Amino acid sequence: MAPRAGTAESSATARIVLLTLAAGQFLMALDSSVMNVSIATVADDVGTTVTGIQGAVTAYTLVMAMFMIPGGKVGALIGRKRAFMIGCVIYGCGSLTTALAPNLPVLLLGWSFLEGIGAALILPAIVALVASNFAAERRPAAYGLVAAAGAVAIAVGPLIGGVATTYFSWRWVFAGEVVMVLGILVLAGRIADAPIGERPRIDLVGAVLSALGLGIFVYGVLRSDEWGWFRPKPDAPSWLGVSLVVWLMLAGLLLIWLFLRWEARLVERRREPLIDPAMLQNKQLTGGLTMFFFQYLVQMGVFFVVPLYLSVALGLSALATGARILPLSVTLLAAAVLIPRFFPDVSPRRVVRLGILALLAGAVVLMAALDADAGAEIVAIPLLLIGFGMGALASQLGAVTVSAVPEAQSAEVGGVQNAVTNLGASIGTALAGSIMIATLTTSFLTSVDQNPAVPADVKSRATVELQSGVPFLSDAQLKTALDEAGTSTEVTQAALDANDAARLNGLRAALAILAFTALLAMFFTHRIPKAQPSSTQP
Repeated sequence: MAPRAGTAESSATARIVLLTLAAGQFLMALDSSVMNVSIATVADDVGTTVTGIQGAVTAYTLVMAMFMIPGGKVGALIGRKRAFMIGCVIYGCGSLTTALAPNLPVLLLGWSFLEGIGAALILPAIVALVASNFAAERRPAAYGLVAAAGAVAIAVGPLIGGVATTYFSWRWVFAGEVVMVLGILVLAGRIADAPIGERPRIDLVGAVLSALGLGIFVYGVLRSDEWGWFRPKPDAPSWLGVSLVVWLMLAGLLLIWLFLRWEARLVERRREPLIDPAMLQNKQLTGGLTMFFFQYLVQMGVFFVVPLYLSVALGLSALATGARILPLSVTLLAAAVLIPRFFPDVSPRRVVRLGILALLAGAVVLMAALDADAGAEIVAIPLLLIGFGMGALASQLGAVTVSAVPEAQSAEVGGVQNAVTNLGASIGTALAGSIMIATLTTSFLTSVDQNPAVPADVKSRATVELQSGVPFLSDAQLKTALDEAGTSTEVTQAALDANDAARLNGLRAALAILAFTALLAMFFTHRIPKAQPSSTQP
């Protein structure tokens, strides 16, 4: 199939375009993981608390979630390439502001708001620009490499953050992002833009409804660990005896439903919608979006659980933790790049199912390998399997979603696709965290209650003080806290033993829910097409 007008004309140009778009995806994903190992350091440096920095991370996620769908439509108004470059400029300004931030408000402006707005313009544009620069038969490989770049950023983020914080300063990470943005802007001149056609007016009502709906829903999910999913934790906000998380999620879903009804009304009146609701009746598109949701749910859950095991349970440094996660990147890149190259006509459905099975196998093997005497080496094989699964999915899903609709709608698909992945990532992290803490708490309190060496008054006090959740602590952290509290040697040893067993139970429970989710995804793979996009392109 010959490339259409607007696609990259030579292999050299195509490589530069792919490198530019993959670098943009890498940069967007890096912020989600690079500072996780440096939160306490950042908090001290800008004169705030760990909670304040976690709030900044939450706000970044919220801004992206709220503006992802409107951000996809902006490309139709001003051009996909222009939206990409403007997004890079805004993101670069946010990174520079963050690197120089003297306090939390400035950090929030740079990291949470400006970078979030930039990402909401960049990510949908990347999806559309891959479609406009590569012929249909080359898109699976292009989308695979771009998606792999994002996943690799999440995998190497802790290592980069650990090196910067240990030997330099966390600020150098954001200064480095500014340099990357400048490089991307220089290379972006080679990107071929998609034809704009008639410039529609943006649907402001739809933009507000989608932003509020997604933002409120994601905010509820992100607060689940602190407030409780259904039963409110002590001192957490509630209404009618139910955690505010439930009401926020319901309100978000209601607003999303109103958004879709409003969009359908605009279509009936022959006016330009933010997204065409008819797209969501497309079996192939919804199949691809569903797989994206499950992939990011499991992926971010794994990236939450594995670093906790390595850094807290085993006490590895940030550098050692990052190094142990690197094997995942090897099989991820290999699968994302080599599957489309050596099997260009393979069935997307078969590859997706193979990828999900690899995710399932990796979660199950890791869950079985966790043991009190296990070391860091046990994560190697599970991470290789999980990386292969992520790469297999990445090699197919981008092309599946974009090829389901006419190319003119690729930017809108990009906005919806990234909104769905944002939801999956938020829910994956929150679900794994809440299941882990709930199991950890139950296991810890049961062990303490059944230990005769622990006095009755200590058991009673522990039950009251820890009912909202036992924190995930290393042995050193727990021992320091117990020593400061003046507990006896017997009680300290009992607590350490209980904590050791409870940590493993919590991690196993989190992995079990991720394995269950991967298995659940198999029931939706029938919506993925059997043929490659080159033969199904509308």
